Amino acid sequence: MNAENEKWIAAIASADYVKNGMLVGLGSGSTAAFMIAELGKRIAGGLIMKGVPSSDATARLAKQAGISLVSLDEAGTIDINIDGADEFDSKFQLIKGGGGALLREKILAHNARFNIIIADSGKRVERLGKFKLPIETIPFATQIIISELQNMNLQPQLRMKNNEVYKTDENNCIIDVDIFQKNHLNELNNLLIQIPGVVETGLFLSTTDIVLMGEGNKVVTFKK
Repeated sequence: MNAENEKWIAAIASADYVKNGMLVGLGSGSTAAFMIAELGKRIAGGLIMKGVPSSDATARLAKQAGISLVSLDEAGTIDINIDGADEFDSKFQLIKGGGGALLREKILAHNARFNIIIADSGKRVERLGKFKLPIETIPFATQIIISELQNMNLQPQLRMKNNEVYKTDENNCIIDVDIFQKNHLNELNNLLIQIPGVVETGLFLSTTDIVLMGEGNKVVTFKK
């Protein structure tokens, strides 16, 4: 089985957790797109639910799939949040933000009663950091933050797209940094968040309740 099939079967498994009347946080990225498509099929078959999207791209996909959307303000607490990850480890720690939606994704995760991560087997790692850690920053401070991150030996790279500075849905920048040699990720995250102008990091260290990982032709469930 290839990664796309593993993503698909994990997405299908996650949809089983969605029950009638639920408010569902809808993650962003390629794996979440499979989940959104599957929920659309189930809505066509009679499932009643509403979604809270984590990005503009997800909102467009959800509308195309026939999912009714509400804002986070309207939703309040979300019953269940389903999202992908760029990496996850045995401690249920994640790196997210490869697609640039880390800020809204973390907000949804924080406001959900139950968080499900769906992933292909290639996202499971022994140690976080082979995937560069995204940090979202306000444009005003981004260059000076890059200098500070260089002094922290994090090898920062300003994210670009089509030869222009990449901008998030909130019109912020993304700096990708190397944390592979770093230990004590909670301390590192706290240090990064305290830098003025840093909005959020892609370290999701304590929000995940369950990981559904596609592996070959089966889904492996990891529970805390």
